[in-house]
Amino acid sequence: MAGKRRQFGRVRKLPSGRYQARYVGPDGQLRPAPHTFRTKREADDWLADVQTEMRMGDWRDPDAAKVPFQKYAEAWVRERPLGPTTEELYEILVRVHLVPTFGRHAIADITPAGVRAWRRARLDAGTGASTVAKAYSLMRTIMGTAVEDGLIRRNPCQIKNGGTVNTPERPTASIPDVFAIAEASQARYRALVLIGAFCGLRWGELVALRRRDIDLDARMVRVRGSISELNSGERIYKAPKSEAGKRSVAIPRSVMPAVVAHMKQFAEPGADGRVFVGAKGATPRRNHFNGLWHKACAEAGVTGLRFHDLRHTGNTLASHTDASTRELMIRLGQSSTRAALIYQHGSLKREQEIADGIDAMIVTALKRHGRSKGHAGDTPHP
Repeated sequence: MAGKRRQFGRVRKLPSGRYQARYVGPDGQLRPAPHTFRTKREADDWLADVQTEMRMGDWRDPDAAKVPFQKYAEAWVRERPLGPTTEELYEILVRVHLVPTFGRHAIADITPAGVRAWRRARLDAGTGASTVAKAYSLMRTIMGTAVEDGLIRRNPCQIKNGGTVNTPERPTASIPDVFAIAEASQARYRALVLIGAFCGLRWGELVALRRRDIDLDARMVRVRGSISELNSGERIYKAPKSEAGKRSVAIPRSVMPAVVAHMKQFAEPGADGRVFVGAKGATPRRNHFNGLWHKACAEAGVTGLRFHDLRHTGNTLASHTDASTRELMIRLGQSSTRAALIYQHGSLKREQEIADGIDAMIVTALKRHGRSKGHAGDTPHP
């Protein structure tokens, strides 16, 4: 009796004694298995699996996943609606940290073991843990898109917490330290230091401020955007990443004299005039200011403090008031996708109450310490 004719695919025995399986894909193309089989049964089982995939709609074109990682990753970055600074960062991570290892590999040939070996090699070579974490996170996202595109079945980036890095907690400046640093700074930057600390504004938000953003009567500063610097030196004005970044922040009363004096002496005239301007009339650059910052910190006797740590000071002080979590998030321009919060603008009255709470701590601390110099540490409680 003749054997039962195969309904799907073909199996043939090769001169080597191994078996080759072939089938016609949904696209009408004759496709061989990616490898040969030791027995005819193994070849039959493989064809049965492929047939099941086609019936379930899970079949993937094996040729599609042959695209080189470099080509796919560069297209991924190019096709995303990224901001200039994020696009620049991703291009560097791909070019410097991912392409040298995976660039010529086909997407389908990248394995979890290969990813683990790459990460270990980068760390052993002295690449910063934060940079490796960023590169890994980007690769995981890119390969996740490859899964969505049907090029591969499983993301090879399977390292638990591979995209996170444990960094030491940054110091929080004391209130006297902040005023000491401000007094040691150039006069045109004193208000910048105080607003950065007690209003929690970021560097880019501070240098983007215009005169119309400062309401002296209401003691409010309005954040509408920020300025970022690219590696090329080009500066880009951009809107906040989320609606939470657009906010109005109340200025503590104890800081107002410095702000009023600054607006009279250093801010450019007109509603669109820049609030902070360098000695030569240009918008301050971070790298130049850092030199002035370190000099002021040294004169004030404060060590180990970065300018961005002032924002941590503002966050800590605000948290010591009776502000709610949402009010703190609004004040600091923070967002949380996990909580999926719908942001609402806090009332000006409530924002001013938070600022008054910070002001009370400022007054108490300055009376207690007499603006004594010291090292960056915990912000004292009133």
